[in-house]
Amino acid sequence: MRSHLLNDTTAERYCRTVTEGVERVAAKLATTDRPFTGVGVDALAPVIEGIDLDKPLHDTAAVLDELEDVYLRDAIYFHHPRYLAHLNCPVVIPAVLGEAVLSAVNSSLDTWDQSAGGTLIERKLIDWTNERVGFGPAADGVFTSGGSQSNLQALLLAREEAKPGPGGWQGPADNARLRIFASEVSHFSVKKSAKLLGLGQDAVVSVPVDADKRMQTMALARELERCKADGLVPMAVVATAGTTDFGSIDPLPETAELCEQYGAWMHVDAAYGCGLLVSRKRRALLDGIERADSVTVDFHKSFFQPVSSSAVLVRDGATLRHATYHAEYLNPRRMVTERIPNQVDKSLQTTRRFDALKLWMTLRTMGADGVGQLFDEVCDLAEEGWRLLAADPRYDVVVEPRLSTLVYRYIPEAVTDPAEIDRANLYARKALFASGDAVVAGTKVGGRHYLKFTLLNPETTVADIAAVLDLIAGHAEQYLGESLDRVAS
Repeated sequence: MRSHLLNDTTAERYCRTVTEGVERVAAKLATTDRPFTGVGVDALAPVIEGIDLDKPLHDTAAVLDELEDVYLRDAIYFHHPRYLAHLNCPVVIPAVLGEAVLSAVNSSLDTWDQSAGGTLIERKLIDWTNERVGFGPAADGVFTSGGSQSNLQALLLAREEAKPGPGGWQGPADNARLRIFASEVSHFSVKKSAKLLGLGQDAVVSVPVDADKRMQTMALARELERCKADGLVPMAVVATAGTTDFGSIDPLPETAELCEQYGAWMHVDAAYGCGLLVSRKRRALLDGIERADSVTVDFHKSFFQPVSSSAVLVRDGATLRHATYHAEYLNPRRMVTERIPNQVDKSLQTTRRFDALKLWMTLRTMGADGVGQLFDEVCDLAEEGWRLLAADPRYDVVVEPRLSTLVYRYIPEAVTDPAEIDRANLYARKALFASGDAVVAGTKVGGRHYLKFTLLNPETTVADIAAVLDLIAGHAEQYLGESLDRVAS
């Protein structure tokens, strides 16, 4: 069994085996003619259930053949131009190369004696991103597993930085006084983080949004004032730079002013909108982000990186001490005075992948402008898609995009019942997914069912969008026709 270990004696086998796997994936990518096969869970589950994991195949080629049946054939391929659903991007080749390198070397980015150069590369990328944000030399941060973890860590720091009462914090009773303010269309991880941090159920105050789905700063000001009047503590305000549903960007300068006025920590969730940091055309949309106390960035969304590649950034690196714990067997306190750089001192994770390498390889190959150009292209595409939807009488489109998301609803001319229109849109999305011809997402707006394009593929064209809209209309019309037939019978 030692022949399967990756080491100096198996290097040639490693190269041969990985090449075989890469060739299989490359062939699949080259011949994929739709984003999904349409397989259902009832068809696929028995295939995987029928595999006996206690009876290995002992042959890589046979394992790859089996993998074709249980995964590769029916995987949902984000690189296909008609995958238009969630915040999943096609990935750039330099990042995939980085993934191969980091997986083989298998560094763990918790302590210097497990990562050495990897630690310095991650720190360099954190510094680079902080400069793009506009933070000063005191800034710091750390890579995370994704936006949810970044938001959790940022709110942990905010909780610990909240000003205590005259007698200091007394535990859960004082936690119940803390409030987090976020727009009604902010990411669900804000509420989840509040729960994990032991705050009360009412800890997250939902702030109304305007017609463009941006947090209303006047409403935020009223809620902050009410919070103070009630003897509560405005722990943090979460401004979103790229909401999941609409790509909307909250008013960052105005939010910063209110946070300073009320002594609240300002966190910007830019998991989606961080691509603007390298945009030549749209960087101004993030003006004010440099005034935040913390920022979430997801490189695996708008920097075209493989999952996972994310970070939490802080304007004052000293605040990361709230995530520090010293263990004698790993990062004893003496290492701080010896200036040994242990990333675990900043992280909620211990063992952690060298995900920063993917971004490093990307920037060293393509440059920031190359990544920014790709993100600008998908934002340009969304603007064209919006014009197409706005001119199409079959559809109602919610807001003009700021980033690359379009939320819309099929509106049949002859049907006036909103519930029936809901059912038609739901049916169309499910039928489209089952066909495998395209994949779109769904959400609710004002209690009604809407569909969503999340455009993160520069290879997608306006013609692709138009074709998918025709497919959706066709499925919806089929449902409505069958519904009329059912009523008639």
